[in-house]
Amino acid sequence: MKLWNKDNTSVSEQIERFTVGRDREFDLLLAKYDVMGSIAHVTMLGETGLMKKEDAELAVNGLKGILLEIEEGKFKIEEDVEDVHSQVEILLTQRIGEAGKMIHSGRSRNDQVAVDIKLYLRAEILDIKDRVKKLFDLLISLSEKYKAVLLPGYTHLQIAMPSSFGLWFGAYAESLADDLLVLYAAYKTANKNPLGSGAGYGSSFPLNRTRTTELLGFEALNVNSVYAQMTRGKTEKVTGMALAAIAATLSKLSMDCCLYLNQNFSFISFPSELTTGSSIMPHKKNPDVFELIRGKCNRITSVPNELTLMLNNLPSGYHRELQLTKEILFPAISTLKDCMDMSMLMLENISVKENILEDEKYKYLFTVEAVNDLVNKGVPFRDAYREIGNLVDQGKFSYDAGQLRHTHEGSLGNLRNDLIVEEMERTMKMFM
Repeated sequence: MKLWNKDNTSVSEQIERFTVGRDREFDLLLAKYDVMGSIAHVTMLGETGLMKKEDAELAVNGLKGILLEIEEGKFKIEEDVEDVHSQVEILLTQRIGEAGKMIHSGRSRNDQVAVDIKLYLRAEILDIKDRVKKLFDLLISLSEKYKAVLLPGYTHLQIAMPSSFGLWFGAYAESLADDLLVLYAAYKTANKNPLGSGAGYGSSFPLNRTRTTELLGFEALNVNSVYAQMTRGKTEKVTGMALAAIAATLSKLSMDCCLYLNQNFSFISFPSELTTGSSIMPHKKNPDVFELIRGKCNRITSVPNELTLMLNNLPSGYHRELQLTKEILFPAISTLKDCMDMSMLMLENISVKENILEDEKYKYLFTVEAVNDLVNKGVPFRDAYREIGNLVDQGKFSYDAGQLRHTHEGSLGNLRNDLIVEEMERTMKMFM
């Protein structure tokens, strides 16, 4: 059953299957927001006289009943119904009669789905924001807890300079603080109201778009009706960029954990129940969780590119490809939240190894410290560099790790996690 069917018309089943695609599956995620948009629209129609007051009240009450069914998990899209918008209108008309047929006045499925997606993405972004903050807080607490435990630093996967677990955990916390700024940009983009733009060219009805903006809690309007439709795809892409930023942080952290858990490093460990074994090698404790987070998050980083390839050559106006943004973005949202939850679980149970740098193989981590000590005694840097380099070549280099004195902001002796926390708190307040 389709709202756009006319008398004596029909569509091939093959065409219908292809064009509907996975809409029913993903539209269930939008059902709550579709009804919320309809309640706001109908309220506005009643207030402006475009719908009789008593009909509008009847429709709003009927829509609230459908919304309750959605929240209780009782709502479904029937097999012969095209999409969530059709299902809601059909249900409402069955329950309240002719007034249900009036709720589509002054709008198109184009602005319906646009507002549904904006409301859905706004809610998901706020949920992800809270998860980012929880992971951030955990990383900061681990950074403070292990700030005195030294760790080898690497460049080119070669030992480079002394680091610490405090620096390592804190680095990923600050990365999430930057990622949250990208997420905020997505939130701002999603928090604008396209409802009332119709098929993209407005309406001859005297709609009050400011009122629906207020009713739906949007920060502002997408003012221009053509641009309101152009935000289809753009909103998804900006959100995809934010997801990709967070995913890239989780992927890099997971790669570090895979390396550090390796027996050749053995910097960290986890309880046996959080690792997996081998079907043939009884000694194995595999970092499958981090490997899967790495793989899943790497896939998420491709989301902006997928959306770009689909959207780039589309002119203004609605095009059916926009339906496919749901298939690309919605699963990525669910996957990212799963990866964040698993990252939390693993990091809450991490153990770190102490006294790592006492191993002989890490002695060259301190060559830069030795050079700097000579410079502080008045030796020109290039001469100090050559002197220490010669000691290394001759196998005579040694250094006491107890002499480490790093004092500048953001160094292992002065993490300044308080500044990173302040940055995160500033961004969190921007969402309010």
